[in-house]
Amino acid sequence: MDDKKVIIVADSITVGELAETLNLPVTTLIGELFKNGIVATINQRIDFETATIIVEELGLEDVELRKKAAAEPVARKVHVLSDKAVDRPPIVAVMGHVDHGKTSLLDAILDQKVVDGEAGGITQHISAYQVERKGRMITLLDTPGHEAFAALRQHGATLTDVVVIVVAADDGVKPQTIEAIRFARSANAKIVVAINKIDKEAANAQMVKTQLATEHNLNPEEWGGEVVMVEVSAKTGENVDKLLDMVLLVADLEELKADIDTPAEGLVIEAHMETGRGSVVGLLVEQGELKPGHFLVAGTAFGKVRTLLDFKGAALKSAGPSTPVTVTGFKELPQFGDTFTIVKSEKEARLLTEKTHQERERAAASTNVTSADMLKLITQKHESEDFNVIVKADVQGSLTSVMDSLRLIDTGDQVALRVIGSGVGNISENDIRLAGSSDTVIYGFNVELAPALKRLAMRDKVEVRMYKVIYELLDDARASMEALLAPEVVETQIGTLTIKGVFRTLKDEIIAGGEVTSGKAVPNVLARVKRKDEVLAEVEVTKVQRQQQEAKEVFEGEMCGLSLRTTKKLLVEEGDTIEFFTRELVKRTLA
Repeated sequence: MDDKKVIIVADSITVGELAETLNLPVTTLIGELFKNGIVATINQRIDFETATIIVEELGLEDVELRKKAAAEPVARKVHVLSDKAVDRPPIVAVMGHVDHGKTSLLDAILDQKVVDGEAGGITQHISAYQVERKGRMITLLDTPGHEAFAALRQHGATLTDVVVIVVAADDGVKPQTIEAIRFARSANAKIVVAINKIDKEAANAQMVKTQLATEHNLNPEEWGGEVVMVEVSAKTGENVDKLLDMVLLVADLEELKADIDTPAEGLVIEAHMETGRGSVVGLLVEQGELKPGHFLVAGTAFGKVRTLLDFKGAALKSAGPSTPVTVTGFKELPQFGDTFTIVKSEKEARLLTEKTHQERERAAASTNVTSADMLKLITQKHESEDFNVIVKADVQGSLTSVMDSLRLIDTGDQVALRVIGSGVGNISENDIRLAGSSDTVIYGFNVELAPALKRLAMRDKVEVRMYKVIYELLDDARASMEALLAPEVVETQIGTLTIKGVFRTLKDEIIAGGEVTSGKAVPNVLARVKRKDEVLAEVEVTKVQRQQQEAKEVFEGEMCGLSLRTTKKLLVEEGDTIEFFTRELVKRTLA
């Protein structure tokens, strides 16, 4: 008969909960984690596999952990249009390489200085806008161009009907241009190319068209192809109206429609916390009409729409298909990219989110330790340095991108970057205390640090580094990891000499002479004294003389005298070899 105590564990469990379940002092569990290289707190979460390893390491043979059956994720429904479907505005994503003028182009379209508000002059969120052209609405998504926001750009493409790929006429096709083309094709979106900056002296629109046609199979209409390409200048406004007309023309060919008389559904495009407002969530309505008072479910979060605002911040009574809106009222932050749906009541919303309770736990676990991390620490303790970080960002999309980008930093096997905590919102007291207990750097991205917390961080000697531009944050992380690398010892061979005679041997000095057989002999370097293949000692060359005059260097084939300083009694004989070399510590860098 099996008398084992069976414990059902979800995907993750806190250290405190596990200790209570195992009927052990929490300090025992924390100590066991610490022995295996995990600096844990009572509220830190560990996954099922890690918990299993710890139980085995504690020798608890009468306990068996079993994983709770996974809840089936709520599949996104494919909406079938009814015969009452109406025309809807096209959803247009603006993509391209950094600095090619995407946001400036939106500037010209919307007549507002969007780029002025962006740190470093680059877009770091998905921002949704609407513009009217000839009595028709167009929904525009401004997607980031910086390489670190690849995930955001891909997400942006999946929302869209038309992708406007902005290419600078004076710069041509770049890596993120190619990426945008790939994303647009994967989303089956129509492509319109805006060849921007035609006002510049170095502009060469034909060169851009040739690159796109020959290298990426995007053939301009005027060359007999199917891709609309418009030469524009965001700076002067030239052909911006033409670009919008072409977008509407391409969209008309797709016959874009949506149902209004159906429960609203769509996607989460932004989510962040605001003091006094709680969770502030950007949504894009795809079907139906969203109104204040509706109960929403988005992934593992739910709530009741308290306020419904358009992209300018004006209150709306309802929002139809293809409309970007900002809502408040979610109990917690939904995840970037979640599908939202309307339900009849809060009770129904709770039931739906309970189906993905395990996913909710993973999303809430800001200090989760994975089994892969655990196994690596157990088998490779102290073989690499750890750079521990906590990451806090203003919105979920930015947090995802920062985390993904940090993981992409190539450190080889020498430095392990460990994200021991992450979350959306301003840096908290808990973040400071967690960092102080685990020698951790806190990165804040577009968030704030209250003065009281700043003083606490200074008192506890916790480094808090605040950034508004992602590539500056990544550069700092890379530099910090490089600083942890042990310097490399580099030896540079200078020359060799064969001893022809020994003139004096003292306790700490040898004076000898010989012939330089390769390279050169120089003073103030290190040397090895070798007899055949055996190294007798390392010495310091303090003086080199040629014809009884001090010399800075003596070359191959020449005779010279040497003064060698040694730390032990050394007998040098005729025929021994002296190898001259330098040795220095060189700071290592990441690949």
